[in-house]
Amino acid sequence: MKFSVRDLVQIALVAALYFIFTAMPPFNAISYGAYQFRLSEMLNFLAFYKSKYIIALTLGCAISNFYSFGPIDVLVGSAQTLLVVSLGVYLFRKFVDQTVLGYNLAFFYFNLLFSSSMFIIAAELNIVSHVPFFLTWLTTAVGEFASLLVGGYLISLLAKRIDLTK
Repeated sequence: MKFSVRDLVQIALVAALYFIFTAMPPFNAISYGAYQFRLSEMLNFLAFYKSKYIIALTLGCAISNFYSFGPIDVLVGSAQTLLVVSLGVYLFRKFVDQTVLGYNLAFFYFNLLFSSSMFIIAAELNIVSHVPFFLTWLTTAVGEFASLLVGGYLISLLAKRIDLTK
């Protein structure tokens, strides 16, 4: 895959936004641990417009996770982001033009997939900080679901104003 200077700048910008919405105050107070609500997760939907954003999201997640549980979180969290965003885009891109009650169907299916994949983060947190696995899976999945639900709506609105396919 060959990237232009414009692509590299856009990747860096999205990675920086992910970092800001995760690791910088006041967002960092709600972004880490067993109870988390990452506003940065709304950026995951950019990958439906251009696959280069999968790289940006993975980098942003990796950099942000340096501020939590360190190297293990960098590895586990960014691997989860890379795998689930890639899989979600692959599986649900065909539904992008379909809506139900005004909400993008691809985004809704992606939300269900990504929220359920929080068992990966729950397992990591269980091992690293000894929090209960099932409760942590529930709380991280609910936070993820809420963040992605809002994010899907906001990114859809943004896509009506800005061509995100460039």
